[in-house]
Amino acid sequence: MMRPRLSFAMAAAKTLHVFDERLYNRLSACCEILSKTPMEDFTTPQARAQLAVTDILVTGWGAPFVNTEVLPLAPRLRLIAHAAGTVKYTVGDAVYAAGIAVTNAAAANAVPVAEYTLAAIIFANKRLFELRDIYRKDCDRRATWALMNEPIGNYRRTVGLIGASRIGRKVAELLEVLDVEVLLYDPYVTADDPVTAQARPVDLQTLLRESDTISLHAPALPATRHMIGAEQFALMRDGATFINTARGMLVDHDAMIDELATGRINAIIDVTSPEVLDPGSPLYTLPNVFLTPHAAGAGGLERLRLGEMAVEEIERFVSGRPLEHAIEPHLLERLA
Repeated sequence: MMRPRLSFAMAAAKTLHVFDERLYNRLSACCEILSKTPMEDFTTPQARAQLAVTDILVTGWGAPFVNTEVLPLAPRLRLIAHAAGTVKYTVGDAVYAAGIAVTNAAAANAVPVAEYTLAAIIFANKRLFELRDIYRKDCDRRATWALMNEPIGNYRRTVGLIGASRIGRKVAELLEVLDVEVLLYDPYVTADDPVTAQARPVDLQTLLRESDTISLHAPALPATRHMIGAEQFALMRDGATFINTARGMLVDHDAMIDELATGRINAIIDVTSPEVLDPGSPLYTLPNVFLTPHAAGAGGLERLRLGEMAVEEIERFVSGRPLEHAIEPHLLERLA
């Protein structure tokens, strides 16, 4: 029996470490790898010839979009395994209509984002960024000791999670190691949802008013654009820290900057809108902002989790077992 033929489609420069020799060997055991070199353009004669005999397509960051123009070039295609997060920018509606199975590694990418968020919450409540800045100016520690006597730390603090996404749920799970109360806002969470054992569902206004740290994990949808704006920032308590590892478009940046400029709240920001800020943005220089360059997601060796999850799904598919991370098209509008 002929083994399924497998091709890769992704930007090589953006996907280092997603696959190592161990994972290639696992794929070779169940598939015929047509080429380890990923396709970055489906329009070349070589890519067209390869697509024509491809049964399984492994995609990743920078993959060409698979749409109605591409499908006729890949008549044997049965599975797209996306070794990254969202498939919204990789797979078109025509793929699902054609009955092609689609899976992704969003659950694997959620792990480092949740770890980043946990670290951000711990550092924020401990006021470590402020302590660092004070210590640089006052090397004898008198000022830092004064701050250490204030009610800082994570014991009995309240953490608010906005969105019960994969990442939001993982953060709720990780927070169980701390003695904190966790609040959750998500309009789709029901009373019997397992996440309610780790986080208490509340309305958004209550979460904003009662939380010491607020972490955003909602999906980027037209309905969630600027869901956090001037009204929401005004509700946050003095000294609260706002954390965004989701998407920049969820936040009204002008309103956020205005509130941060008062010094009343703090922020740990990993994603912005635009993705790369203007060099003059106050977010680079405000002392109460810790800004990182979209670094929370899988980087370096963390990317191996993405490849491992994709390989596991391919092994299931080839052996006739159900996929564990199959995309359900009717739920796409609620996913990031």
